[in-house]
Amino acid sequence: MKLRTLGSAIAVGVGVMAGAAMAEYPERPINMIIPYGAGGATDISARTIAEPLGTAVGQALVMANVTGAGGATGSVAVQNAKPDGYTMLFARVGSHSVNPAMKATLPYTLDDFRFVTVYEINPVACAVRPDSGIESMDDLIAKVNEGGVSYSSSGVGSLLHLAGAMVLKEFGVENPLEQATHIPQKGGGEAATAVLNGTATFICTNSSALANFVANNQLKPLMVTTQDPVEGFDVPTANDLGKPRLNQLVGWTGIAGPDGLPDDVAAIWGEWMATATQDAKFRETMESVGSVITLMSPDEANAFIEEQYNTFKALVDELGMRVEG
Repeated sequence: MKLRTLGSAIAVGVGVMAGAAMAEYPERPINMIIPYGAGGATDISARTIAEPLGTAVGQALVMANVTGAGGATGSVAVQNAKPDGYTMLFARVGSHSVNPAMKATLPYTLDDFRFVTVYEINPVACAVRPDSGIESMDDLIAKVNEGGVSYSSSGVGSLLHLAGAMVLKEFGVENPLEQATHIPQKGGGEAATAVLNGTATFICTNSSALANFVANNQLKPLMVTTQDPVEGFDVPTANDLGKPRLNQLVGWTGIAGPDGLPDDVAAIWGEWMATATQDAKFRETMESVGSVITLMSPDEANAFIEEQYNTFKALVDELGMRVEG
């Protein structure tokens, strides 16, 4: 994956030109693609930051959920857009770490995008219906071994898809892909609803997507895949349960444009995000569901995403989850 810098944006020789370009951009509303459905972790993050980000931008942000193929459909829409900063993507761990690691025929690579930042990290939690009779991870694993257990996800190649299988594997299920049925949905919100309505037995997804369900006693959390407790989730951590390897399961949200996004546009996005992520209401909302707000530079974001990709690629190979078709 290419590591891009903002060097030319601040070079003395092009300073005047860059300043002029930034003064002209944006001249019209910016299309913001959310590659997952309403109610999922990506949608929650995007719509929570939309107001402070729109204020920083000074133009309307046209938010659109373009769903399908585990985040690939929306990602391709941005990949094929003109790299002028008027079509940007709320990229996610599923669309840009897990998906590339799992799908041999994915219609894009990481090099097809230019990341301007990663701004949110959030943990994963596993949950069931309160009336399922499952009170702990031990109970869940026992039911998996009996047969008939399923788990939902936001699509094939999503973090949720990998998370369900990895969690079962870590808890001793020898063939998680055979012993539990994967039920893909169109987004994280639909995946949580699938457990709520009994279509699936359990879900492992980002804490932000489960927080309201848990607070309203609609879903019962069993664990969080973290070292430390997560606010609002009164359950054991992965480390409490002796499974620290599950700490690798972490979500993130970033913003990217097509490859070829100009340096000056990337630079001004950095300024906008620095302002937007300091908004008190945004931070309070996201931190209340377990998210950590941490603003990465383009180089930091690229390095982080590549590390995530390599981590999940190793897990996919270990679990035999590579999708060839």
